[in-house]
Amino acid sequence: MATVQESIDVSAPVRAVYNQWTQFETFPQFMGGVDSITQTSDTHTHWVTSIGGVQREFDAEITEQHPDERVAWKSTDGESHAGVVTFHRLDEGTTRVMVQLDWHPQTFTEKVGSAVHADSHQVKADLKRFKDFIENIGGETGAWRGDVSAPPSGGTATAAAGDLPDLSLDDPESGGPRSENPRL
Repeated sequence: MATVQESIDVSAPVRAVYNQWTQFETFPQFMGGVDSITQTSDTHTHWVTSIGGVQREFDAEITEQHPDERVAWKSTDGESHAGVVTFHRLDEGTTRVMVQLDWHPQTFTEKVGSAVHADSHQVKADLKRFKDFIENIGGETGAWRGDVSAPPSGGTATAAAGDLPDLSLDDPESGGPRSENPRL
């Protein structure tokens, strides 16, 4: 299994940064290799990607979502991956976005790419483009402020994601990584 952890500080309030992140259908504007995302329900998305000349489609489920704090997901078919994005208020106009992604490289090219950290470089570049995107538009393009509670521990979330850990459950109290300051 490959794990990627990256973060970036964005010059925008945490509410605006979180709100923009919930606009999944805008991801192709700043994520390399993402052709389209269709949000099929409040907690389900359909992805079409083209990476290294290989087009793939898969569905993902939001397993936990708390406004201005976090969005966690897992794949439900196709690609085997799970991840969490957390949002940390640094001050009135600055937000740290932290991404953790666990995935199973399948092809030889994916395995080599993971070994040389191409996946980490891609996430870092995507975060930089996200930062530029939200800072240049001067605010979010929309928002979804709904709340999705994490599934109970030991549920089907991990098994459905191809035995990947459900990253929304990595901290029993909060559902995932938090800033050291609980008010952030």
